[in-house]
Amino acid sequence: MRGVDLAIIVVYLAAMPLIGVLVGRKQRSAADYFVGERSLPWGAVMLSVVATETSTLTVISTPGLVFGNAFLFLQLAFGYIIGRVIAAFVLLPRYFRGNLVSAYAFLGKRFGSGLQGTASVTFVVTRLLAEGVRLFAGAIPIKVILAHYNIHLDYWVIVVILTALTLIYAYIGGIKAVVWVDVIQLTLYLGGAAVAAIVLLNKLPGDWASQASADGKFMLVDFTKNLLTSPYAFVTAVLGGAALSMASHGADQLIAQRLMATRSLRDGQKALIGSGIIVTIQFALFLLVGAMLWVFNGRKSVAALGLQSPDDVFSKFIIDDLPVGVSGLLIAGVLASTMGALASALNALSTSTVADIYQRFTKKSPEDSKLLQHGRMWTLIWAVVFAVFASLFSTTKNSVIELGLAITGYTYGALLGAFLLGLLIKKARQVDAIIAFVATVVVMAFVILGLKFSAKTGGLIGIDFSKAAGDKVALAYPWYTLLGVVITLVVGGLLSLRHRTPDPKAVTEEVEEEVTPA
Repeated sequence: MRGVDLAIIVVYLAAMPLIGVLVGRKQRSAADYFVGERSLPWGAVMLSVVATETSTLTVISTPGLVFGNAFLFLQLAFGYIIGRVIAAFVLLPRYFRGNLVSAYAFLGKRFGSGLQGTASVTFVVTRLLAEGVRLFAGAIPIKVILAHYNIHLDYWVIVVILTALTLIYAYIGGIKAVVWVDVIQLTLYLGGAAVAAIVLLNKLPGDWASQASADGKFMLVDFTKNLLTSPYAFVTAVLGGAALSMASHGADQLIAQRLMATRSLRDGQKALIGSGIIVTIQFALFLLVGAMLWVFNGRKSVAALGLQSPDDVFSKFIIDDLPVGVSGLLIAGVLASTMGALASALNALSTSTVADIYQRFTKKSPEDSKLLQHGRMWTLIWAVVFAVFASLFSTTKNSVIELGLAITGYTYGALLGAFLLGLLIKKARQVDAIIAFVATVVVMAFVILGLKFSAKTGGLIGIDFSKAAGDKVALAYPWYTLLGVVITLVVGGLLSLRHRTPDPKAVTEEVEEEVTPA
């Protein structure tokens, strides 16, 4: 391996835990550990949100999307902005009004501890599956890149190293360390992508943009694709992206916790809406690199280049064509995206475990120092669980990875639906909400695994639990969250008709809103 590249990677791996420890070394209270004493600047939180939702596969894979679907992925990002604006004004005020540290504490106030615990356990299981597999998936390109430089490590070794380094600052510094390290990591991988674009620009002919445009690689919207089966149909992408973003950034503790660490509701709203704009710019940069790579590679398909998937296009360029030092910068950026997502998951899981499960079900209110100890203990426990879970994988089969990355489709609709049920249907009680929640998860599993459509016509074929292949395709994933929300509201709404009067907890919440305006 080239010495300069290796030095950059080693310095990065040593610096991130050190910076995190320095930032969070004065941690003294549970509130500081979980929500940074609500003192973090909105700009830092905004960048941390973007870093949290960006995985290694996002950095590596997004440029390759241009080879098959041009710039159509940006349609989803347009929906993300809409969803975050709605979440900022509908859901976020409830968290700040209640001075909460967990998004699911709102469900506890509105319905009761039963639904709060149900939602929290769902979040824990979902995040374990999604982040555990994402951690393993992040090790895949890292292993390939290192192997090119004659550094051969097993997947489990990469997973353990990344987890251990991330744990150091997540354990000691809490949310404050996680946020500020996220800011540095986002700067690193975006800076690396920008440098890659500059390098490519110097290698391309002057009319490269015209060549890419002639091949349709800048196509931004598509009104011709099937609405039910294509994630890149305009309506599907925008509506589905909006619902997905409302759930991931308004009803998921992973993101909501960061927003509650800002100084005020207004700051939280700016961080949330701003993150949608920044992530759209980020995707546009990655896709621009992809368009450049299309021309750089002679306008050839992935198969013609001898590559297995579009994911390999950017990785190959990093290894073979970037100058000394720039390769190391981008490899460090890949590591940064993996560590940032993992640190965020550890902190969010620790918070939810303590606030939603431990305190709710033990009925204990220990002193602040004990809560801080519990928070750190659960950070350590979840780090071990993640490392063990991710290390169990020894194969790179796409079906395993896609299952882990798409696991939120089973639960996001139920989570967001539960919040909206509490806000919109005042007669709904806790039992109604729990039944609707569980019913939604079951139905969505049935839809995701069994519902099949014709690949040619887009028409419904029926129920088939075999893998989607050939002429059979599944429902486009952007619809999962929106469909789940509808199921939750319909089931919960119908069950609420049994009651003649509003839920007393809903009435109490309305009174609190009048006394303490947003």
